[in-house]
Amino acid sequence: MQTSPTTQIVNVGGIEVGGPHFTVIAGPCSIESYEQFMETAQAVQAAGANLLRGGIWKMRTSAKAFQGLGSSSFDFIKVVCKETNMSLVSEITDARQMEQVHDVVECYQVGSRNMHNYALLKELGMQKKPVMLKRGFAALIEEWVKAAEYITNGGNPNVILCERGIRTFETATRNTLDLNAVVYAKKNTDLPVIVDPSHAVGIRALVPDLAYAAAAAGADGIIVEVHPRPAEALSDGMQALTVNDFQVMMKKLNRILDAIDRPLHKAAVHAN
Repeated sequence: MQTSPTTQIVNVGGIEVGGPHFTVIAGPCSIESYEQFMETAQAVQAAGANLLRGGIWKMRTSAKAFQGLGSSSFDFIKVVCKETNMSLVSEITDARQMEQVHDVVECYQVGSRNMHNYALLKELGMQKKPVMLKRGFAALIEEWVKAAEYITNGGNPNVILCERGIRTFETATRNTLDLNAVVYAKKNTDLPVIVDPSHAVGIRALVPDLAYAAAAAGADGIIVEVHPRPAEALSDGMQALTVNDFQVMMKKLNRILDAIDRPLHKAAVHAN
């Protein structure tokens, strides 16, 4: 591996991830309804988010848990994205879903459980949409980087690495955020690196502090979960920021970014 390479830029719906600006991706863990997604999207857009996140299909530990709305949400997702002028980052769990959501999702997310799904990674390498590759919760940094190579070697250079916490002996939090991995990947690969503090800690009150730490450590952005009423969330409500939490976090994050000369992308402007 080379030392301190220049980070390549991955364009996601007009937002350059890995460039001089810091990127904030925000939205609900699961897209639950038009009303919930629109309310969340408008709120995070107003607070300064650049891209939307939201699960269309959800991989859950329990088969009885909410699995996402699937294709029934496609039409209203397009309406929300157009209204807020923001693109969607969303997880796919099967290569067959790529064609289904091609016109809905601007960046495919590969979740932690699928980091070792090499058949899926190879398929993603044969198309050109950006891919956010989350680190497996028990994966070595080397394994994470080599997983990315399945995509880039297939012909798609548009890969964003996402550190989302790893499973350790510590049980006080959901996972352990590995900022070592962020710094290492930034210095030893040319891929942009973002951090998911929501999954890394699993506790709402701790998410903002980890977001600040990620920015200070040199991450290219963060992806955070926001829900207007976390107590009613159909998945991961315990780690979702409220709208007010997100607004407060963004104000402090901007001050930290100013201090390290890493400006935030300007917020999206309503399409109409």
